[in-house]
Amino acid sequence: MFNTTTRRTFLKQTGVLSVSSILPLSVLPLDPRFKMGLQLFTIRDAMAKDPIESIKYARSLGYEDGEIYGYDGDNDTYYGIKSKEFNKNLIDLGFTISSGHYDFSSRFNEPMENLDRYVDQCIEGSHNIDSKYITWPWLAPEFRDIENFKILTDKLNKIGEQVTNSGLEFAYHNHDFEFTDHNGEKGYDIILAGTDPSLVKLQMDMYWVEHSSSKSPSELITENPGRFVMWHIKDMDKVTRDYSEMGNGSIDYKTLLSTIDKEDLQYYYIEQGGNFAESSMKSITDSAEYFKKNLQRYL
Repeated sequence: MFNTTTRRTFLKQTGVLSVSSILPLSVLPLDPRFKMGLQLFTIRDAMAKDPIESIKYARSLGYEDGEIYGYDGDNDTYYGIKSKEFNKNLIDLGFTISSGHYDFSSRFNEPMENLDRYVDQCIEGSHNIDSKYITWPWLAPEFRDIENFKILTDKLNKIGEQVTNSGLEFAYHNHDFEFTDHNGEKGYDIILAGTDPSLVKLQMDMYWVEHSSSKSPSELITENPGRFVMWHIKDMDKVTRDYSEMGNGSIDYKTLLSTIDKEDLQYYYIEQGGNFAESSMKSITDSAEYFKKNLQRYL
């Protein structure tokens, strides 16, 4: 069993000095359609200290679902905990994991049989924690040219078929670099055109679309029906354009979430990759409070 710190010690360590900021029921919407999700990478410093207590605190704020990262396929562990044991903790906390970000990029140039083996490990881990989606989250800088984007689409289709045949689903997560212009070609256009929509779904990072795409989130969703099944929701600093706590940034999420097509949406995750006003744990507290009060009604 994973040893946990006391709640009081944990809150001190992670920058949340009291539980007075835990949200009252009065700010909850009456009947949200989707679980409020959290990309756990947001609190990666706290997760490194104590993953179970970190998730427990997030659950107390109203987050019901999460997206994980950092799976060790050779040892079948999440955050150092065997996948089945990790799932027992999730069940006890009333917290689900609907998607995971897995380290495919570091295997980009390896023989396909190595990638196949890792995908099989990810499938096993995902089944053990009852997670629906396996997501490709990142492409290393050395592979971000047009020829490698074409190679990437082939890999995505192959992995998508392997994952789909296992009874799970597969998705690709964007950053900014997919929208970079390469003499009239863009990586994201190659991904959209070259992947099979039945095998490769898309996880839209709304921050990066607002930051770097010539098209809005609404335009991308309208032009690609059936594909954008997950969203990352995070705000943008008004001055630096870095990450920001929800409500402190420049993205007009009230308009965006109240008008955007949600027909294909299955899960969303609030995220902040860094640039915290105080700490990661204070960030998820402040973002939850703002989100529940102002935005959850649209989801």
